[in-house]
Amino acid sequence: MQLFGGLEGRVEKLEAENAHLFNVTNILAKRLAELEKCLDGQTVTAAVPVVDSKPAAKPAAKPAKKDDSDDDDFGFGSDSEEDTPKGESEMQKMKRLAAEKKVADAAAKKDAKPARVLKSNVVLDIKPWDDETDLGEMEKQVRSIAMQGLVWGDCKHVEIGFGIKKLRMSTCIVDEDVGLYDLEEKIEELEDFVQSVDIVSHNKI
Repeated sequence: MQLFGGLEGRVEKLEAENAHLFNVTNILAKRLAELEKCLDGQTVTAAVPVVDSKPAAKPAAKPAKKDDSDDDDFGFGSDSEEDTPKGESEMQKMKRLAAEKKVADAAAKKDAKPARVLKSNVVLDIKPWDDETDLGEMEKQVRSIAMQGLVWGDCKHVEIGFGIKKLRMSTCIVDEDVGLYDLEEKIEELEDFVQSVDIVSHNKI
């Protein structure tokens, strides 16, 4: 009897423990369900490191060490073997270059053609006021007019009419230096002798 009594006591104790575990299991199940509701609709992801798709920048190249030979690429160092004959001193080189330049300048000057100077032959009719005008003195006054590029030529007396004569004078002028209108004005300034001036001919030489 005592054996059965001990077994019954243990069975009751196990049933009580099972009931307690059942209650604990139910509580845990409820809390798990509440936790799942809270997490419903949310995605939990583990933090994954992001890898940049761009390749890592290469380190800047170190500047190349300057080589004294680089100067030759830019024409520095005029004392190179190509420019200076072996054994030639700096003074000898300067003299040689000066002589070469002198020869080149002389050749260029020889080849250069002198600019053509344009000239003209001009014949003028210079009329006096009347038949009492001294044509000899009138011609003298006209020839006293001096201009750069002006050369007076022949002169003759030409009959106008009623005993009045005029001077017909030829000239040679450098076109660049002498303006015909300027020459006419200078002649007409001789008011005591000259009445008017006309250009008879103007021919390029």
